[in-house]
Amino acid sequence: MAALATSVVPLDGATVTYTAATLAGDDCATGAGVLLLVKNDDVASHTVTLVTPGTVNGLAIADRPIVVAAGAEVAIPVTTDYRAPSTGRASITYDAVTSVTVAVIRVPV
Repeated sequence: MAALATSVVPLDGATVTYTAATLAGDDCATGAGVLLLVKNDDVASHTVTLVTPGTVNGLAIADRPIVVAAGAEVAIPVTTDYRAPSTGRASITYDAVTSVTVAVIRVPV
């Protein structure tokens, strides 16, 4: 699992640098204004899943799958709901990583 660095976007904007998604999964910071940017340059759609730790009344909370269409780019809020107690970071998995790149940014809130 690769630890994705968070780029803080200043008020006057910034260029976003993407990195290849890791087949074993990635993790990233969580919180207000944190976005996971996923760019899918493949000819097939891919599913990105944010792991949701914790339970409610003893029942596991379902993970959040997000389908990224072929050729699409999505921004996914990474709220503290996804923060793992053991690491303080969100775990991200992918159904495949062919032509999938990711970036994590924090925007002012």
